[in-house]
Amino acid sequence: MMPKSLALTFILSCLTFFASSAFAAPFKVLVVMSYEQDFHWSKAIKKGIESALLTEADLTFFYMDTKVNKAGGAQKASEAFALYSSLNPDGVITIDDNAQSMFVVPYLKDKVSTPVMFAGVNAAPAKYGFPNDHISGVLERGHIRESIVFLQQLMPKVSKIGFITKDSPSGKAVIGQVEEEKGDYAASICGIEFVHDVATVKAAAQSLSESCDAVYIDGAAGIKKPQGGSLSYSELFSLVAQDFSGPIIGANGHHVESGAFSAVVKTGYEQGNRAGSLLLKAMQGTPVSAIPVTRNYRGKRVLNATAVKKFSLTPRPVLLRGVKLVRGQ
Repeated sequence: MMPKSLALTFILSCLTFFASSAFAAPFKVLVVMSYEQDFHWSKAIKKGIESALLTEADLTFFYMDTKVNKAGGAQKASEAFALYSSLNPDGVITIDDNAQSMFVVPYLKDKVSTPVMFAGVNAAPAKYGFPNDHISGVLERGHIRESIVFLQQLMPKVSKIGFITKDSPSGKAVIGQVEEEKGDYAASICGIEFVHDVATVKAAAQSLSESCDAVYIDGAAGIKKPQGGSLSYSELFSLVAQDFSGPIIGANGHHVESGAFSAVVKTGYEQGNRAGSLLLKAMQGTPVSAIPVTRNYRGKRVLNATAVKKFSLTPRPVLLRGVKLVRGQ
């Protein structure tokens, strides 16, 4: 018969083993973000991923920093692949277009069997050869049509809208969406301007002021300042407002908080949560080929109370039902 002390030790060892097994996350997941860790969009997506996977996986986040240093993206992609190789993860999540073009396509696509879920992709998925047997995910599409309608409910005289975006893959994808949808818009398009620095932003605002009632701005992070660094969205909206007197609308809550008049917002949280949920299905055995590419669909109306006051508007209470009011700049 086993001595009592030895038996107790054995039982405790078994309990420790089973407890650690019960609480250990069953999967390892690598998340590769196109942009910086402190970028508001990255933070929102991270929260969404964690909401779907935090109790199911050990999460490792890698940031490519391509908003502030796109030229360094190739080196960062190489580092991300080295991390992938050392982790040997059960699944990968890749966020925004640069992570697809710089990391997934050259390093993972058709070269590994690891399931990959993308999110925040503005371009058509076929541009990257998605989906395939191990890659699917979530497209990012702005609620542009809905944002125009919301603005017109508050300012019915708006009939012509212009667009300002950065001359970048994300910016071009925004305009690609505009070109596809414009026939369904409740306003005519009076101009599209691609910008890359302060001078081109001012020129765009002056040009659109001649023919447009309102301006929509999205995909414009990373516009360079003459003294170095990039314009924040609050600086960008303020700069445009110097030459454009009409309402400026945006695509997310951060834009409205930074000075945009209104937006029907897309959320990084939704993108991250859906990508995480889809990856979990794949890691649990659902073939990636059976997981179709999807897109964001939830929109929330956000209105800048400070801007409403600036334009001397008194919206009917019914128009504000369900609207999030913020005090922007």
